[in-house]
Amino acid sequence: MTVREMLRCYFVAGSQDFKGASNRPQALLDCLEQALKCGLTCYQFREKGAGALQNKEEIKALAQATQALCQRYNVAFFVDDDLELALSLNADGIHVGQNDMPIEELIARVQGRMLIGLSTHSIEQFRAANALQGVDYCGFGPIFPTQSKPDAEPAVGVEAIRAVRAAGLDKPMVAIGGISAQDARAIIQAGADGVAVISAIAQSRDVGATLAQLLAD
Repeated sequence: MTVREMLRCYFVAGSQDFKGASNRPQALLDCLEQALKCGLTCYQFREKGAGALQNKEEIKALAQATQALCQRYNVAFFVDDDLELALSLNADGIHVGQNDMPIEELIARVQGRMLIGLSTHSIEQFRAANALQGVDYCGFGPIFPTQSKPDAEPAVGVEAIRAVRAAGLDKPMVAIGGISAQDARAIIQAGADGVAVISAIAQSRDVGATLAQLLAD
């Protein structure tokens, strides 16, 4: 599977995204497995924010459990912004934001060992990332306003995806931020390689139907 194919339907989640569940870690595992069965192409373990686990050993155990599921279904497993954890698990990839570890430092440490994703929030940031050979793909957004990240950047809209591609910037791109299953087709048509979602899957009442819509051509 190419990087572009891997990005097609990308789930980002941790236990904190299952607020109504009595056992949040188990709820994450149940939801992830259902999504994997229904065609999910990539998963990013992001245990961060209000309600997230705080104990390092518990975090690692949950990460290992999600990784085992991904391996069972032959789907790429990424870790969000935790190089130590990503290396210890021999993850398929790591994803960082603009304010996390400096991207050049990350590339120097892990290039060739795992894939690297970088969040971008403007054409200028995407252009800078596009020039970095060690960055395998860019997250781009938020496309729409999002409740999943309290410190989210302003929404850029679907037109920004077209603007990135019109500028000749061809790095693999996964769009993220406030995306619902109904939005996926328009976002792909605008030029993104895939969509990354949190609540669209985590809060879905029918994960199979949601995945079918996210993956629709």
